[in-house]
Amino acid sequence: MREILRVQNGKGFSWGGRARPQWDFDEMTGRKPLPMAVKKIKGTLQKCRTNPNEPRPTGRLGEPPEYMSDTAQEAWRYAIENAPEGLLSSLDASVLERWANCAGLYREALGKINRAGVAGMIIKTPSGILRRSPLMDVIRDLAAEMKGYESEMGFTPASRSRVSVAPREPSASDPWAEIAG
Repeated sequence: MREILRVQNGKGFSWGGRARPQWDFDEMTGRKPLPMAVKKIKGTLQKCRTNPNEPRPTGRLGEPPEYMSDTAQEAWRYAIENAPEGLLSSLDASVLERWANCAGLYREALGKINRAGVAGMIIKTPSGILRRSPLMDVIRDLAAEMKGYESEMGFTPASRSRVSVAPREPSASDPWAEIAG
């Protein structure tokens, strides 16, 4: 199928006489809503801004899958031990698995570069031209992929900086407790 090319005319853009494509508006625009667990950890949970029908996964994450590499299993365990209580559940296992696998591969590729030193960053092609090692591209791609998973799970430094101690429970004598949440 030929791609639809936009042709600029005097009044803006036209679709070159072809039917205008249908846009997919099913995706939600704007910021993704934060789960209540994340809002509670950050200290921003307000009664008026909660979804009473939000699913609340309860299962706990256990040991990493056996087929994962040793470095990926180590990353899995590190994430579970250091994540705030109640943030990760068994429903998050697939995202954590992808992050841990990326982290394991990232560490292995970076280890190869570090063992070779600066010479490991540059390779010589069969024609004698010096170019950047493909491992450098792998490291960059894995870092970008990990960053996406980290932001989903609240593992980035920016996410941690927004986490604060949950506010103390309102007392029974506080007349504003019901309104302010």
